[in-house]
Amino acid sequence: MTPPAGAAAFVAEAGWSDARIEPLAGDASFRRYFRVVGAGRSAVLMDAPPAYEDSRPFLAVADHLLDLGFAPPRILARDLAQGLVLLEDFGDARMAEVIAADQRRERPIYEAAIDLLRDLHRYPAGPFAPYDLATYQREAALFTDWYMPAVGLDPAPGYAEAWNAALDGICTDHSITVLRDYHAENIMLLPDGSLGLLDFQDALAGHPAYDLVSLLQDARRDVSPELEAAMLDHYGPVDRTAYALLGAQRNAKILGIFTRLWKRDGKPRYLAYQPRIWGYMERDLAHPSLEPVARWFDAYIPREKRAAFWSDFRP
Repeated sequence: MTPPAGAAAFVAEAGWSDARIEPLAGDASFRRYFRVVGAGRSAVLMDAPPAYEDSRPFLAVADHLLDLGFAPPRILARDLAQGLVLLEDFGDARMAEVIAADQRRERPIYEAAIDLLRDLHRYPAGPFAPYDLATYQREAALFTDWYMPAVGLDPAPGYAEAWNAALDGICTDHSITVLRDYHAENIMLLPDGSLGLLDFQDALAGHPAYDLVSLLQDARRDVSPELEAAMLDHYGPVDRTAYALLGAQRNAKILGIFTRLWKRDGKPRYLAYQPRIWGYMERDLAHPSLEPVARWFDAYIPREKRAAFWSDFRP
């Protein structure tokens, strides 16, 4: 977490010559974050190396959300050639940690997060690419490409065909903006009571159920079935078939991504989340709409290669 070579000059040019640059966080991508602190103020420096990350989608989605009245971090300065962006600092009151410190706040905070989605879904989709069948299939294939070989399973036929059968119709809904990573580690509680949004650069035009799944089947923290059901009721009418389908698709993707983070990127800490993701996955696969996919999993993914595999696993 050493700042990139051009960071000091960049923040100085932005008017922060008196500031310190302190490590803040890394994430599952190649992006890193630093806090810029000085003279009673602070900002966040995003380091997104251009060889690996394109910051333009982040900036475009931030502008779109801001125009609609939501709260992405405001952009204070940018140098896309270096992959450096100076952002408004939302502080440290992240949804996940706030709830962990006071469990009594869980339900009202989740209700606020659901309210934000409901408000966002009142607007038509922004100028983003559609969440189409090819994208759903490419993401679902991360399971067969990375997860199966990691647990010692050979390739198996019929996976894409099972998803085609299940997703028929869902992939044609491009009605709203899907943030795609809307969960408790990407939602900030701001001093004015509103919610700040992070990590939305992969936004697409897609189905309203997707971000509900992202929030309520959170890979990084337990969301009880009772809270999940209550929040779906709080949202209002929800297409429960779409919710289960997109839940299974997303969880298959995440199982593959977290395995890839271990195998390719040397980040084994994400493996601790695999049993939780399998718990969500099993609930989704029980829905009748997932019958083709559930049948494939039953045929080719033994129970001992699911959640149980990771419970005592040490990379």
